Amino acid sequence: MTTAFFSHDDCMKHNMGPDHPECPERISTILAYLADTHLEQDLDWVRPEEITRDQLLAVHPEKYLQQLELMEPTRGRVFTDPDTAMMPDTLRAARLAAGANVQAVDMVMSSQVTNAFVCARPPGHHAERAKSMGFCFYNNIALAAMRALNFHHLDRVAIVDFDVHQGNGTADIVGGDERILMCSSFQHPFYPHSHVHRQAPNIVNAPIEAGCSSAEYRKTVEAAWLKKLQDFKPQVILISAGFDAHKLDPMAELNLETEDFRWLTEMITSVANDYSNDRIISTLEGGYHLKALAESVAAHLEVLDSIY
Repeated sequence: MTTAFFSHDDCMKHNMGPDHPECPERISTILAYLADTHLEQDLDWVRPEEITRDQLLAVHPEKYLQQLELMEPTRGRVFTDPDTAMMPDTLRAARLAAGANVQAVDMVMSSQVTNAFVCARPPGHHAERAKSMGFCFYNNIALAAMRALNFHHLDRVAIVDFDVHQGNGTADIVGGDERILMCSSFQHPFYPHSHVHRQAPNIVNAPIEAGCSSAEYRKTVEAAWLKKLQDFKPQVILISAGFDAHKLDPMAELNLETEDFRWLTEMITSVANDYSNDRIISTLEGGYHLKALAESVAAHLEVLDSIY
């Protein structure tokens, strides 16, 4: 088996405006780098389909879905918060990104592939149950978790979020659900300034101070996560893979390097190997320095693609 790589050209049509950091070039740069390094040849490429309404309702209420649809413009842009804009192609892209996550769960759980990476946008982990924010509209990783739990009838799903910004939306949705263990590292204090102290028993936070070194980050994260994950014995691991903790990233103040994302992936895959039959679904969240993003995604994929 192999690593499935989910991508769709329509995810690059969503454009929140000139100089917006969450830009279409995030995807095109990754794709170009994978082609240049020939890593693309080792992946099983999948063109996702849009998520269905019923699948969205597993996480988001109908009133919220209707609100987004009413706001989507026929031309120009409409802002749902100061950082997050909708245009005519936005919800199509968001439905594809969410659909890719659900489809990835189905393919991994049916043993068609060993693991999967969703290279799509907009990202999802800031989207709360009924609130879009932080460039996010639908919570992709929470939708993947509900697919694993409710359709594939798993008992234990782990979510690992190493984006530099806390996945407040995911914490909002899965907090208190004993079937899910969410392990999260993020710069603190920092955007989105929520859900750090309102901590449910199934949320394991590893707040990181600005300027933290690579060595200190690794020590903190391993101490916070590893035993919790091992004790939980997840049947599948879902990753909110944000690469904006890289030292070159303009959106944060941590000092990780590309090899730190390789290390993170190796730690996660070791747990998956022991408890999850190597089942991992990873989805792109942040990462806004294009070169650092592409190199970090490639390192992440190299580990995923080597575990079978």
